[in-house]
Amino acid sequence: MLHKIFNKYIAIMSVTACFISTTIFAQDNSQTISLWSKGAPGFENRRNEPEQAKDYWVKNIHNPSITVFLPPKEKANGAAVVICPGGGHRELVYNAEGKDPAIYLNSIGVAAIVLKYRLAHEENSPYSLEKEVKQDALRAMRLVRSNAKLWNIDTARVGIMGFSAGGEVAALIAYDADNGDAKAPDPIDRLNGKPNFQILIYPGPREIPDTIPSNAPPAFLLVANDDPCCSVSVLKLLQIYRAAKVPVEAHIYAQGNHAFNMGYRSKLNSIKTWPQRLTDWLNDNNFLQLKVK
Repeated sequence: MLHKIFNKYIAIMSVTACFISTTIFAQDNSQTISLWSKGAPGFENRRNEPEQAKDYWVKNIHNPSITVFLPPKEKANGAAVVICPGGGHRELVYNAEGKDPAIYLNSIGVAAIVLKYRLAHEENSPYSLEKEVKQDALRAMRLVRSNAKLWNIDTARVGIMGFSAGGEVAALIAYDADNGDAKAPDPIDRLNGKPNFQILIYPGPREIPDTIPSNAPPAFLLVANDDPCCSVSVLKLLQIYRAAKVPVEAHIYAQGNHAFNMGYRSKLNSIKTWPQRLTDWLNDNNFLQLKVK
């Protein structure tokens, strides 16, 4: 069902002129870094294949990367969020579910890191959710923590945000203990890959467990009741979070359907203003508390 919904996406904004896989500083001061300097493990020979980008989407991702958006120094509070755009695992809705939320998070002092993960359901894809996509998500979390000092990030306040299929990516790493491999030759792989909190916006139904451990990350959940894809996902997550007695906040709007992104295109006031609910939750749970230096 997800791919049918995403096929109905309309262009939100023009994507950036190109997506560069090597480290750069763009005009918006964002920095793009490959997850692995020599390419993804086992697929190093594909790292130089160009991505495809048009209108609102990007795909053909074989050299996964993060793009880092840092808030102004005077606003920075030390929190960070890795953002996983949706797209049915066939493409990434990069601007509306990557760059737009990053800009919003920067406005409230949060460092935002947009993940370009490999696409498991793209035509002829050699990747799977359980292996390569999970590997990308864990590596992104570890890479952020490895740069904590440089980016003025508190390693105990690094969350993950997922839209639709991106919510499934978040689920791949949210519930298992992952403190890193102390014996890994790459020091980045020795770091903790588990998020401290998660933000799930109309998350997809895959990868939701039947139960979660008591140390699962606190969650912010948001969906429209008339979403044919993902309203059930939020209801299930809410139930299992409550059963595990893990902090959770859920917002289920009467209208909005699927893929309303940050709400900027919606005519519904509730949808247009949903990011403020997220800000309230982050504040109420002390994730925006200034880092003690």
